[in-house]
Amino acid sequence: MAGVPQCADTVGVEEEFLLVDSASGRTSVRADAVLARLRDTGLTKFHAELAGTQVEAATGPCTDMAALGTALQQARDAIAAAAAEVGVAVLSRGTPVKASPHPVVTDGQRFRRVLDMYAGVVDTYEASGCHVHVGVPDRETAVVVLNRLRPWLPTLLAVSANSPDHGYASWRMVLQSRFPGSGVPPVVSGAADYDAHVARMVTCGTLVDHAQSFWLARLSPKLPTIEFRVADAAATVPDALLQAALSRALVQTAAVMETPPVRDDVCAAAVWTASRYGLGGPAVDPWRECRVPATALLDDLVKHVTPALEERGEFALVQDLIAQRNET
Repeated sequence: MAGVPQCADTVGVEEEFLLVDSASGRTSVRADAVLARLRDTGLTKFHAELAGTQVEAATGPCTDMAALGTALQQARDAIAAAAAEVGVAVLSRGTPVKASPHPVVTDGQRFRRVLDMYAGVVDTYEASGCHVHVGVPDRETAVVVLNRLRPWLPTLLAVSANSPDHGYASWRMVLQSRFPGSGVPPVVSGAADYDAHVARMVTCGTLVDHAQSFWLARLSPKLPTIEFRVADAAATVPDALLQAALSRALVQTAAVMETPPVRDDVCAAAVWTASRYGLGGPAVDPWRECRVPATALLDDLVKHVTPALEERGEFALVQDLIAQRNET
């Protein structure tokens, strides 16, 4: 993999957090007050989200998991301290335990357009994710990689599942599936074809603009990265690091290794099954097109990316992070 030195050299993470009333556990519309007490650092920037009950911390690009882990922990500590000053707590979970009746109060022209377009789908939307950005050298390489990542996205979801509700391991993914085009991205022939897919949906009136899509992985509209948007908010920093390490290893592997094609409907079945059961039940093998244990697909994923993990000295770390995840 030394032949692609610029691919997957960097990784960054955006974490979305819920603000909750310390006594009731209900989400609290205090994002503006919390953000007013936060200051961006050289490691992390803080942002508002659509819901006034959420804040986001976005790390800069990191080259190793130790630096990323430091950035993630410091961001969490800063948000927790700012939240405590205004009398709320921080919850890192894919969906609320107790939701606010009117969470979406964020100002801004683009947010208002989102509210106008999606109406009831977003007016109570408080889903939180852990988004991983992996550096790529150019958009043509990114499209090749994105095509090859498709079969593994449901397994990343299963690993991350952290919004248990209504019998689902990831209720967040059920909520996200209500948006047009949500799911595994389509196979595209190049960057121009990718852009044409997005442009068609904008023309059809199902996306607000060309910077928006609801695919579980996409080319970042602002950064030279592939953005994984599949994972639920991570309960812990180790869980976020696991997503980051696996995502980067997948990008590095996909840059040099082809993946057998899979059917769109089977990918959709795999996403639904991952949201329903997480790692604690069955999964859909996208190549064999049948049910298998979810843990077996995780084992397959780790085997698939082992050379990339070993090259970066992260294989033992990932094994340890998976063991920690299995204990929760």
